[in-house]
Amino acid sequence: MDAFKHKLSMTLVKTIAFHLAKQISVLTDVQCKSDKSVLLLPFDHALFCSTIEDQLETLELKQRAEFIADQIHKVLPSDLTTRYQIIRGMLHTRPHANLKVSQQSDENGLCGWAMMCLGPIIAKHGLSDFELSLNMLKEMTAYFSCEFDIRPFIIADQEKALSIILNWVNDADYHVRRLASEGTRPRLPWAMQIPALMIDPKPILPILSALKDDDEEYVRRSVANHLNDIAKDHPDLVANIAHEWLKEDGLDKSTQRYKNRVKLVRHACRTLIKQGHIHALKAFGIEAPKVQVVSLITLNKQVKIDDTLTFQLSLNALCIQPQKLVIDYLIHHQKANGGLTPKVFKWKNLNFIGNHTFTKTHSFKVITTRKYYLGTHGISIRINGEDFAYEEFELVAS
Repeated sequence: MDAFKHKLSMTLVKTIAFHLAKQISVLTDVQCKSDKSVLLLPFDHALFCSTIEDQLETLELKQRAEFIADQIHKVLPSDLTTRYQIIRGMLHTRPHANLKVSQQSDENGLCGWAMMCLGPIIAKHGLSDFELSLNMLKEMTAYFSCEFDIRPFIIADQEKALSIILNWVNDADYHVRRLASEGTRPRLPWAMQIPALMIDPKPILPILSALKDDDEEYVRRSVANHLNDIAKDHPDLVANIAHEWLKEDGLDKSTQRYKNRVKLVRHACRTLIKQGHIHALKAFGIEAPKVQVVSLITLNKQVKIDDTLTFQLSLNALCIQPQKLVIDYLIHHQKANGGLTPKVFKWKNLNFIGNHTFTKTHSFKVITTRKYYLGTHGISIRINGEDFAYEEFELVAS
């Protein structure tokens, strides 16, 4: 995250301070004259910036966002309606549709990375009014997704939060529709998990079902990723959904809608397919394989670190009709305790007939995400979810 943390720079802080001062000044001049119950303290622009500058360089991305958010919170009024009026006034003046991912916060308002410093204010301090706070996040999400910030509301009161979020599936803004799916993902990366939805995801299925044929690929991809999250805890449930969505009554296979549906479901089932989940594979017409593994041969019995393993697989079909095959291979890695742990690697998807020999190489180049241990390793083959053959080889020092 090192490169990303610099997006939350002192240049951005000064832009935030500019708009914060401007909006507080507007409300001081207009609203507070008629509503004495709203107390706005004078905003000290220099103190705000110097307080943040003193610590900013020592903080990582999420720490920076939360620290800046805390400093903004300190100068905002406690009344939620008034503070959201200030935040709303700080947002960029350009129409949502004209805002690009690369758009920077400027004299016309805040957008993009600056939203990481506004969302946490609502997530931390807006739980007293779900309707008002969630609708503020809904409005903000077009400027930068607020998927992290709606999660505290779901955890605090799932039923109340989801009853509001469910209404977003019909919103005209696709950013909002995506937020309904992305923000409710049980295992959203970089975000707090939602344990209750990991245990029982059924309350969020109406949201996903309503968005499965969304006009925007951006939204449909979120639905697929959401289902893939669910599959890690409830594989059979997602496999059943795959069957239901691909065989829905009235779904014309010649239409773009069907093609989009297949793409979504395939992406949603990517973990299940990689694991060889039999029922999930059947949703795509992939049945039990009718093949004979003639041989699995490792062409080099010793493999050096930073070198490659070369292996060959020979197959014979046991039927005369072409059959869909999903062929993966598993490397059984040596672990520190001497045991072996398999990891699945994708290989081939094909219509198979007759007999054929396939050759493949696998790299043992050192990477930061995997530690290799020297010694006996294994390789096996997985075809349409069924495991075949097993050969051993030695991983040695380079």
